[in-house]
Amino acid sequence: RELQNTMTLTTKATIASFGGKLLKCAHNASTTNCEMAFNLYLPPQATTNSLHKVPLLIYLAGLTCTGDNGAEKGFFQHAASQKGIAVLYPDTSPRGLQIQGEDDSYDFGSGAGFYVDATKDPWSKGYNMYSYITSELPQTVFSAFDQVDGSRVSIFGHSMGGHGALTIFLKNPHKYKSVSAFAPIANPSHCDWGKKAFGGYFGEENKTKWAEHDATELVKAWDGEANPLDVLIDVGTADNFYKQGQLLPENFEKAARGKGKVNIRWQDGYDHSYFTMATFADDHVNHAAKYLLG
Repeated sequence: RELQNTMTLTTKATIASFGGKLLKCAHNASTTNCEMAFNLYLPPQATTNSLHKVPLLIYLAGLTCTGDNGAEKGFFQHAASQKGIAVLYPDTSPRGLQIQGEDDSYDFGSGAGFYVDATKDPWSKGYNMYSYITSELPQTVFSAFDQVDGSRVSIFGHSMGGHGALTIFLKNPHKYKSVSAFAPIANPSHCDWGKKAFGGYFGEENKTKWAEHDATELVKAWDGEANPLDVLIDVGTADNFYKQGQLLPENFEKAARGKGKVNIRWQDGYDHSYFTMATFADDHVNHAAKYLLG
């Protein structure tokens, strides 16, 4: 049954999509101290039979994005509808906290939460996207939508969201069934985007905290024998941010050697945009489906 209004969650729009329903939702979040909007796609298997439980795939978006970008331009609902997988599209940061400077640049503050819990004031007052994504938001969804199975969850993302997906997966080895990424910021401690974000949210001196949210550092401690990796990563050869050294997937690939499978596919002529993600969307949903439905 579709939830319209409760004390904690409001469904503001319902849009037919690939036989299922895309819901535009909002709720008051305690981790971020503000109202947070998100999109949730319920596949036809869940909307036609409210007793049918479907697994959840979480998509984390990149810099400047909201929960709308992936839902409206990623075309993930196509394969998700066929496989019977719900897709959750969160926002990328808190909104409207009135912190000085939060709207000054595209790569820090609003739209650039980097999926970390800030430790440095004033950002620690609401920039807690790690806790929001790993705990508060999924718990909100599971309690509001009985059709979504909280025991079967996978995660993937793009750019900053690819960084979020990789780090959240690696930090929580038994919480998520699979991970994949498009053009992830794979070694943020060594690129300009990551240095700016981590310096601002954690402090320049707190390099230990930086490493805790750097996929290339985290994967070094992964137990590949007990839990071999199977990571799908797509990067376009015409991606300007790759050329600028913002993504550094080779560093992640090198650090992950001996830990399992890291399949970096170099897509000839593709850039950093949603055109690339839409092209390879089915592959990423199918990658998750192997583990969510297996």
